[in-house]
Amino acid sequence: MFGFLSRTRSITSLGLTPPAPLPGRQGLALVLIVRNEARHIGEWARFHQRAGVAHIHVYDNGSTDGTLAALEQAVGDLASIIPWDQKLRDTRRGLEIHNQVLAYAHAVRNFGGRYRWMSFIDVDEFLVPKQAASLPEALAHLEGCANISLPWHMFGRSGHVEPPEGGVLPNYTRRNPDPMSEAKGLRNFKMIVDPCAVTALKVHEIETGGGITCNDRGEAFTNRSRTDRSFYSADHIQLNHYYTRSDSELRAKIARGPNLTTPDADHLRRVMRKVAAIEADEVQDTAAADFLARSGGPL
Repeated sequence: MFGFLSRTRSITSLGLTPPAPLPGRQGLALVLIVRNEARHIGEWARFHQRAGVAHIHVYDNGSTDGTLAALEQAVGDLASIIPWDQKLRDTRRGLEIHNQVLAYAHAVRNFGGRYRWMSFIDVDEFLVPKQAASLPEALAHLEGCANISLPWHMFGRSGHVEPPEGGVLPNYTRRNPDPMSEAKGLRNFKMIVDPCAVTALKVHEIETGGGITCNDRGEAFTNRSRTDRSFYSADHIQLNHYYTRSDSELRAKIARGPNLTTPDADHLRRVMRKVAAIEADEVQDTAAADFLARSGGPL
């Protein structure tokens, strides 16, 4: 299943030798690949700083809109920048190598030995402590796990045509009620892992030996069986995915295209199917705002 695998047009899975743990390794590091997110990156970085991350390794995929300046202003040296503006191909088959997967593999090998935990998320994704005062505290009972899978909680436009004042977290509070839905594109995961155990990775699946992953209660499943409804838990950490933000930002997202080279019409259809599924039925969710309220108020 893992190793150096390919789809028809792209290579999306990489195998690697895990890094050796360094003495005194500790904390949670985030890995982010980003391009032109100046409007939102400050809120994202400050939130995770508030939530207790040790460092943010940012792979800049050619930002031109002030993203990096906004990041530095928000959190200073909590974040470090790696230039990552590239499209690479396998010369024998002509297959594009997924730039995001390359970034993740580079981060694991070059920085992973410093940390107990590492997670790989996007600017539209937030790791929300549900009960604890911080993410490290929320992870404390999971020391026996090398791999934790967190299901997406998919948020839509919440009625916003244009970006509202005040940021994402207070303004986008409606999401699809079923993180384990089999509807197209709604059920997926991001992981928090022990980087010194990683042997292979894709964007939404990481191998840490034995094909075992835990939910946030510490219950073990296989990577395949994590799609069972019995896997679901967001008792300790909830992964919020603000997939659309406002309608105008959704249109801009579609215009930017996907991470891999995909025909525009296919990309449009895929995105709009997912948006329709998210917004077909919604519930109110204030988990992120609740964390901010108990941890010091607005960012």
